[in-house]
Amino acid sequence: MNENTRLVSVGNITFRVRPPTSAGGRKAILMLHGWTGDENAMWIFAKRLPTNYWLLAPRGIVPAPFGGYAWHPHRQGIWPTVNDLYPAVESLLKVLTPEYFPEIDFTLARGSQVSDRPLQLIGFSQGAAMAFTFGLLHPEIVRAIAGLSGFLPTDADQYIAQEPLRNVPVLLAHGTQDELVPVEKARQAAELLTRAGAQVDYCEDFVGHKLSATCFRSLEVFFQDLSA
Repeated sequence: MNENTRLVSVGNITFRVRPPTSAGGRKAILMLHGWTGDENAMWIFAKRLPTNYWLLAPRGIVPAPFGGYAWHPHRQGIWPTVNDLYPAVESLLKVLTPEYFPEIDFTLARGSQVSDRPLQLIGFSQGAAMAFTFGLLHPEIVRAIAGLSGFLPTDADQYIAQEPLRNVPVLLAHGTQDELVPVEKARQAAELLTRAGAQVDYCEDFVGHKLSATCFRSLEVFFQDLSA
């Protein structure tokens, strides 16, 4: 992990934070871990992300039953709904403010141009479901979303009629051999997010519950294009 990171607690959430390592950083990338992860789990992706962004990696708000943390209480064999993830999304929104992060432009400018919005999200597995839920509920601050080995909440189709993610770039990356989150979940997410107005890029490869080298490269290019 980059030694320039630091641990901070704001509200009821613990973050690992890395300031920009190049000039001009007033925006942020929120890195959302999967089930049983924590604030350290997502730093494997940090080297692929732009250096002029703040990196914010929060710890899930619910202890997972087998160690680590989660974004909603575990229910065996039941995929979460938007309502299940809502408390975690709102907890994050309460602390993603100038009060707690004065160096980042978290002004909630509803109706602003997508390119002016302050927050990009990257989530893995359950963290991807969190990222998508955040975008559907609060698109006014979301610049882009990368969902890795993830899925949409089961009732996400109820939130797309007004195209809340119109013109928001979204990357989906998934393995065809994923035994934890079947690839059909990602294919369904691509369809529904397109209907929600998002500009969807999709990377699929012959791997399990992880990113292939090809999709890692797609992730890097996705964020490079956004920061250009």
